[in-house]
Amino acid sequence: MKILKMLLMTTGFIGIIAISIQAVQEVPEAVAGEESTNSEITSGNTNDYNVYALPMPENLNFAGEPVPLDDPDIYERMDRELLVNTYWQSNALLLIKRANKYFPLIEPILAEYGVPDDLKYVAVIESSLTQAISPARATGFWQIMEGTGKDYKLEINSNVDERYHIEKATHVAAQYFLKSKAKFGSWTAAAAAYNAGDRGISRQMERQGVNEYYDLLLGEETGRYVFRILALKEIMENPKQYGLNYEEEHLYENIPTYTIKVNTPVEDFAVFARTHGINYKILKLHNPWLREAHLNNGSGKEYLIKIPEKGYYTKI
Repeated sequence: MKILKMLLMTTGFIGIIAISIQAVQEVPEAVAGEESTNSEITSGNTNDYNVYALPMPENLNFAGEPVPLDDPDIYERMDRELLVNTYWQSNALLLIKRANKYFPLIEPILAEYGVPDDLKYVAVIESSLTQAISPARATGFWQIMEGTGKDYKLEINSNVDERYHIEKATHVAAQYFLKSKAKFGSWTAAAAAYNAGDRGISRQMERQGVNEYYDLLLGEETGRYVFRILALKEIMENPKQYGLNYEEEHLYENIPTYTIKVNTPVEDFAVFARTHGINYKILKLHNPWLREAHLNNGSGKEYLIKIPEKGYYTKI
């Protein structure tokens, strides 16, 4: 019986192969031609795909401060981040697309404080330009801790959390950078301090008897921090040089909005949204700092709620 079953199974399997071969033979000529073309394309892509070591960019700097690439340790750490981030192509393209949408919100605020434009890349590595929440509960584009946010006068509670307000959070980040720059005299050290804290960088400088970021021996995260910023700055500013190709139409769009002043409680944001020609989802996308479906506002505080201009959400 076992032998018979095996024969039947084998016969069935051979029959399936025969049917499959016949099906291939009976493919219409036009379809067969398409398969041939696709095969050639696939083969070409495979043959053309190569991974290369990368030349180190000349005159690499952060906020005008040169990177000491003549130091072998610095060279290797920079090379590592360039390789890792260049060949993580999907992530790099996503960051470029998001940057087109969000950098126009961030850049003028940094400029207002006299903070160099390069510091915008801190938000890129902190959150990938998303409203992220870390395991330590750091929140938003700039990954601000609750205590820090409150120190800088952000409203943070279950109803409203302004760490999710991109512009207000950028004001906090800019002030933090200025404070760190005044302490360390370097934008590079100020960027590192955004990750490790002023106290953390100061402690290590005192313990190790140095005063430059590049002379410090630091843990894995802070030790890579500035190099990751430098790598993404280099790649995002020179995408074609690193094999990233796209058209303007592929980039995400910064949707224009106008503001509605609200100084009373709002019982239901779904109803509020409909009265302004949008739905609840769109309202929350443009105002992620509104954390609940209502606004308490017992104090009569004035809030500015963004409403997208007409024509950008065609289904509404």
